[in-house]
Amino acid sequence: MSAHHELTPATLLGPAQIRELAEAVAITPTKKLGQNFVHDPNTVRMIVDQAGITDRDHVLEIGPGLGSLTLALLDTAASTTVCEIDPRLAAQLPDTVARFAGDHAEKLTVIQADGMTLSREHWPADHLPTALVANLPYNVSVPLLLHVLEEFPSLRTVLVMVQLEVAERLAATPGTKIYGVPSVKAAFYGEVRLAHTIGKNVFWPAPNVNSGLVRIDITDTWPRALRGEVFPLVDAAFAQRRKTLRAALSGHFGSGARAEEVLRAAGIDPTLRGEKLEVADFVRLAEVAREH
Repeated sequence: MSAHHELTPATLLGPAQIRELAEAVAITPTKKLGQNFVHDPNTVRMIVDQAGITDRDHVLEIGPGLGSLTLALLDTAASTTVCEIDPRLAAQLPDTVARFAGDHAEKLTVIQADGMTLSREHWPADHLPTALVANLPYNVSVPLLLHVLEEFPSLRTVLVMVQLEVAERLAATPGTKIYGVPSVKAAFYGEVRLAHTIGKNVFWPAPNVNSGLVRIDITDTWPRALRGEVFPLVDAAFAQRRKTLRAALSGHFGSGARAEEVLRAAGIDPTLRGEKLEVADFVRLAEVAREH
């Protein structure tokens, strides 16, 4: 059968199937692993839609859980590789796919691992992931996102569901109160925006917080090799938000005078605070520091 035929809505998981699958592997969702399972078919369809996945995409999904989003991805993408930390869930997923999306079973690869340990070595070179689409575990969402962005330069699109507050921070712009380290580091890789807000009721169990979808269109504006110099500058600039850049970067550069010299050479006012700089300013600062 063709891999491109439409999935009927019944193929996606609703509340009854989610509970049944959870019972089958004796899963009681845990806060520690950030387990909240999506049981609303419309939400997973919307996520795949917002990510703009096509039949040319090789998708990476981290934390597939019981497979709600996985089924929708398999129907659209060329292949879907999932990374699941919980061995019971990882073992169950192929059976779930065989049952609810049998035509697409051959497009699924399951890696049972912690997402923070994922590396390119796990992949055949001919289909490195082009898109990351995931409902990330909320307790480690930012480090996990940054790890995957760094590890897979093949990614062109990212669409992740995170706690709404984190989503807003990731998409924040310079000069705003919530603009900070995650905002700058995500922007290093591409254009970041808040794509959608998601309420609590599409999950089982319902979390205490609303969720947000963050979309990143990878631009590769800056050489990846600069990351090792840019990110420590960002960390230092925001370590004490109230400090001027001259003071905040004095430790990084060895003295306030030296920090001021490099800042001025980069065309940045040393009396500004870190929150006023966009990622381009930090990149320029790293390049100037390298020359000095």
